[in-house]
Amino acid sequence: MYLLTPDSELRVNIGHWRVVNVCVASGLLAPALALAQDTAPADLLQLRNSMALESSISPLTRSLLPTFVSGDTITGRTDLETMVQGHAMLRKGDMVIRADRLEYNQPTDLARANGNVHINRAGNVYEGPLVELRVDAFEGFFNQPTYHFLKNDAHGQADRVDFLDDQRAVIHNATFTTCKRQGGPDWLPDWILKATQISMDNEEDVGTAEGALLSFKGVPLLPIPYLTFPLSDKRKSGVLPPTIGLDNVNGFEVALPYYWNIAPNRDATFTPTLMSKRGLDIGTEFRYLEPDYSGDAKVDWMPSDLLRNTSRWSIEASHQAQIASDWTDHGFALNLSLNRVSDDNYWRDFTRSGGTSTQLLSPTDAALVAANNQLTQRLLANDAKLSWTNGSFSSFVRTLKWQTLQNLQDSTATIVPPYDRLPELATHYASSTATGLNLAMDVDYTRFQSDSSLTNQPNGQRMFSLMQVSRTWQAPQGYVTPKVQLHATQYQFDSPLSNGDSTASRVLPTFSLDSGLVFEREAQFFGRNLLQTLEPRAFYVRTPYRDQSLLPNYDSGANDFNLSTIYTENAFVGNDRISDANQLTLGVTSRLLDPDTGAESARFGVAQRVQFSDQLVTLPGGVPVTGRLSDLLLSTSINWDPHWGFNGNLQYNPDTERSIRSTLGASYHPSDYHTLSLAYRYQRGSSEQIDLGWQWPLNDLWGDRGQGSGTGQGEGAGRWYSVGRLNYGMDVKQMVNAIVGFEYDAGCWLGRVVFSRLQTSTASATQSIMFQLEFVGFSRLGVNPLQTLKSNIPGYQNLRAPADAPSRFSNYD
Repeated sequence: MYLLTPDSELRVNIGHWRVVNVCVASGLLAPALALAQDTAPADLLQLRNSMALESSISPLTRSLLPTFVSGDTITGRTDLETMVQGHAMLRKGDMVIRADRLEYNQPTDLARANGNVHINRAGNVYEGPLVELRVDAFEGFFNQPTYHFLKNDAHGQADRVDFLDDQRAVIHNATFTTCKRQGGPDWLPDWILKATQISMDNEEDVGTAEGALLSFKGVPLLPIPYLTFPLSDKRKSGVLPPTIGLDNVNGFEVALPYYWNIAPNRDATFTPTLMSKRGLDIGTEFRYLEPDYSGDAKVDWMPSDLLRNTSRWSIEASHQAQIASDWTDHGFALNLSLNRVSDDNYWRDFTRSGGTSTQLLSPTDAALVAANNQLTQRLLANDAKLSWTNGSFSSFVRTLKWQTLQNLQDSTATIVPPYDRLPELATHYASSTATGLNLAMDVDYTRFQSDSSLTNQPNGQRMFSLMQVSRTWQAPQGYVTPKVQLHATQYQFDSPLSNGDSTASRVLPTFSLDSGLVFEREAQFFGRNLLQTLEPRAFYVRTPYRDQSLLPNYDSGANDFNLSTIYTENAFVGNDRISDANQLTLGVTSRLLDPDTGAESARFGVAQRVQFSDQLVTLPGGVPVTGRLSDLLLSTSINWDPHWGFNGNLQYNPDTERSIRSTLGASYHPSDYHTLSLAYRYQRGSSEQIDLGWQWPLNDLWGDRGQGSGTGQGEGAGRWYSVGRLNYGMDVKQMVNAIVGFEYDAGCWLGRVVFSRLQTSTASATQSIMFQLEFVGFSRLGVNPLQTLKSNIPGYQNLRAPADAPSRFSNYD
């Protein structure tokens, strides 16, 4: 039997170490702290691995760790039992028990504590009058406890907790909330879950409540006989909270999703949705991820649409795979994309979440789809592509078929469908010689097919090749790059052209010379030391004229005219039109750089093209370019301050002395959850719009920054945020698209209300209201507007971004 008082001290010298404050460890005298090295030689000091700071301790490791007990008075029998009175503490691994009185039986590993009992197990805290517990197995019970869980910062109280093992517990007549306790005994959390029984499974990170009632602001919301909820961000199977919405097309909507966590790399979500104006829609999403392939598929099916008197459906799927092969350098890459809907009105009645991705499309097709947000819903690409590399060759074979959704309510908005590619085979070769020559070759065979009644030209086959040789002479002060290209094209048509020919060919050479200089100097602007550059550039192109007016246009379009494309050989994208050229492009760029980091503080650029002869090759319906000077392009971007950003672009016609196209933009981002962007866009004869986007705490506007400073930490933070994006057409004097909403952060819950208006035609728009009540660390109720806010508001930040799981040392006793 050992008796130690708080004032007693036992000193034991072990080698060169002195150990102080001895306590009882598993019935034996053991050191509590190893401190105060006297004169140990450095060569005798050895470091070894320690389990003490591991974030989690395995059951095997825990069973091998010693048990420490301490208190005012300690009595007991060696290797049998220990009794501690006054400030009693038992510590083993990541668990500590504190109480007024503690009894520990070593053979059964049973601890019994009463009086102001406090248990901290890996950061989870339980407090109450009485506990009985097998320490290693963590089996036992706790009477009338209060508790606080580390993972989700939740807390509550109960009549009793039964610890089944170190990962599972059953809490009887329990409460559960993440609202931080404030005030006196009459304090009530903003939201609380009460249940006759709550089962906690920390291994699966799932909580299960039976006989539950969820209340908000003292108002009962959902009486639920059985409910599961997450204890972390880990996925789990179960019924997700219902979502509720309202819009002017589908009416009142209620959806009840079910999530199926099939495996760590597979899951599925089934979402039946009841729409008051249309009926029942059944949605399914399946996702999978394997080492060599991944993908997802979404299917929506409405058996009977009450408004259209027919069934409706949509399919959206993608698949990516890497196929091993000894014939290629890195195997084959397979990309599949499927997008189909039941009818032409689907884009108007149902907003598709993704639309057509432009990643797998050709530059022409991608530009066509990306040019108009409405087209992403009305042009649906179905694409299959197999690509591979062999040394200097990169090749692919693909099929691409479009589904074009015509606007049946507006005949003036008919879309000329893009051509299907059934199939397309292409290869690209690139290499360099020892003398510095860059050799490249592209060969492409495509069969184009579409509805001839809409395209007014025959379907056909095209073989295109491009061979080029270039050489760059590079020096610190500049560069010179001459390049020679040879274009060769052969057509075979399904029906004759207007001149009666069923075949056509074209061979065109192109010579270009690109050159530039770089000057640098040290400069100072507004008291700031900078490095200023002056970078003049000259780019000459010569391509002879070939009459291409009879050739069909399968994939060519006008190149966007900007400071990047003005330095290209061809005025068109695609391979059906190659512009004749005898032109020189002159430009200059000046940049202001931070001399220490190289960060760009400002950039200014100007360029103009000089035509030595008319450009006669045009797209169908176009007119030749006869002017000797092109429009003047000016561009600037300024990032003088990390919080501010400015940019501007101007296309100016010197003949008419008027701007043809201009954009001006500014952004302000002083801190998290504070972002403001403003843009002006003008296209002469087409559109003039102002675009405003923001996320800003409203409390800042009246000087009350609230608690938490925008991070949402703490109950009663009470911070209001305004979010939105407005796109106003100055030419049509009306709002084109609009998203306006408010967010409220109360610390343990978030509220969101978002109104959206999406223009679907010149005379109609879809309007909807989305709202969400998020109980932090528990669940969300309502339609989730977060994706809408993220995809539409530049710089938007989620008030509750996912965070790493907290360490047990953040709540360490």
